[in-house]
Amino acid sequence: MSVFTDLPLVIEPSDLHARLDAPELILVDLTNPARFEAGHIPGAHFIEPKRTQLGQPPAPGLAPALTDLERLFGELGHRSDAVYVVYDDEGGGWAGRFIWLLDVIGHSRYHYLNGGLLAWEAAGLPLSRETPAAHSAPVSLTLHDEPTATREYLQSRLGADDLAVWDARGADEYHGQKVLAAKGGHIPGAIHFEWTDGMDKAQQLRIRQDLGECLKARGITPDKEIITHCQTHRRSGFTYLAAKALGYPRVKAYAGSWSEWGNHPDTPVES
Repeated sequence: MSVFTDLPLVIEPSDLHARLDAPELILVDLTNPARFEAGHIPGAHFIEPKRTQLGQPPAPGLAPALTDLERLFGELGHRSDAVYVVYDDEGGGWAGRFIWLLDVIGHSRYHYLNGGLLAWEAAGLPLSRETPAAHSAPVSLTLHDEPTATREYLQSRLGADDLAVWDARGADEYHGQKVLAAKGGHIPGAIHFEWTDGMDKAQQLRIRQDLGECLKARGITPDKEIITHCQTHRRSGFTYLAAKALGYPRVKAYAGSWSEWGNHPDTPVES
């Protein structure tokens, strides 16, 4: 049995610190190269955040190609019994996106470090400048459709009573005042709750303890299928993670996000 077995999806710095030497641990840092080199959690492997995205128009937020994912996870030493702990320094956007990728490859043994590097530093825990060696053994992955809503799927579900589309963008994007695609506005019926509003700024950007109540007040409830998006599925990496951490049973990411929806000629828009 893993020393992580009884922990929730979201763990605290003390939980991780006590388990840094666990042989099953793969610790992933999604900050930036300069921040990683200045000091990171001991044993962490740095992954450049842009490697978690396809990076091609019109929907750069889609998952990378299978061969690129196999290369990335091969470098991490991926194995079926691994337990991933993922963190960033922005409150969970990139880390949540990486957790979505773990769901895409069918790997469910993972945790998010609440507050990420900010919370680790605030707790006075040690940092390292040593870079773990990358692994070289090839891995074979199978991609799963369940964690992801395609544009066609989302469009077919619009208006359903058991659907909540969670728009994690800024209010100006949602209302069409800031236009980052051919069309501005939002998906019809989408509920706006900006990603940073789900973070506790006084607690190193940890997930707000009252987030569940905030979401329920807006109609983002666990009895519905939650499909979350932003512009490129980075900000909605956090909202995907948050909904899963709250125990919502049906959560999907619309990875194409507004960069796809707002540039497609046949998608309806509200403002």
